[in-house]
Amino acid sequence: MSETVVEVHADPSVLAQVVAARLVVKLIDAQAARGTAGVVLTGGRIAGAVFLAVRDLPARDAVDWSRVDVWWGDERFLPTGHPERNETQARAGLLDHLPLDPARIHPMPASDGPDGDDPEAGAARYAQTLAAAAPGTADLPHFDVLMLGVGEDGHVASVFPEHPVGYETRPVSAVRGSPKPPPTRVTLTLPAINTAEEIWLVAGGADKARAVGMALAGAGALQLPAAGVHGVERTRWLLDRAAAAEVKPTFRSLR
Repeated sequence: MSETVVEVHADPSVLAQVVAARLVVKLIDAQAARGTAGVVLTGGRIAGAVFLAVRDLPARDAVDWSRVDVWWGDERFLPTGHPERNETQARAGLLDHLPLDPARIHPMPASDGPDGDDPEAGAARYAQTLAAAAPGTADLPHFDVLMLGVGEDGHVASVFPEHPVGYETRPVSAVRGSPKPPPTRVTLTLPAINTAEEIWLVAGGADKARAVGMALAGAGALQLPAAGVHGVERTRWLLDRAAAAEVKPTFRSLR
């Protein structure tokens, strides 16, 4: 049965340090168990701070980075290297500083990629890439940990409230008409996200408090996608005090 854990930390800086340390330990444990590890990255301000914290963490060298597969939960459908792409943020903050195997880095499609300006074709291509890395007849590889930010409106990845992508059953979907710019994106869908062994929802700041509180109180997944996220083994909410302001005390594990 999946376990939900809520951790509240003092401020965004402490939160980023804790997430970084947890990520390194999780990857070490995964490699000890299976020989490899798979992580799904997110974007945003807290994610950027986490990347820098991992980069500067001495314990990072305990991970065999050549045996880590890196995926993304969503991406802005923009040209390669565009500063608003999650891939660009992750590469600059962390990935370019690690001895990763380039063949194990799996960015989502860009608008200047082989499919051109066609996000549906890009989404289909990413689904094929995921399936090619999956064991046996599975459609998706093993995700040891999948990291998500939480939007002020409760969106996760690029699954927005009341948006058609919330009904998708395919593992990867194009997103058009996103309420948050840019309007065109590619995202893992909720069914794909929920195959991860552990899902970490990382949120900092008072602007996230209402969405976090509602999600933990059991809001509907279509109205609040963050409420529809559940890791196979564990769902871990990693919050700072401001983001946890509307979380009921029964959920909290203060740190």
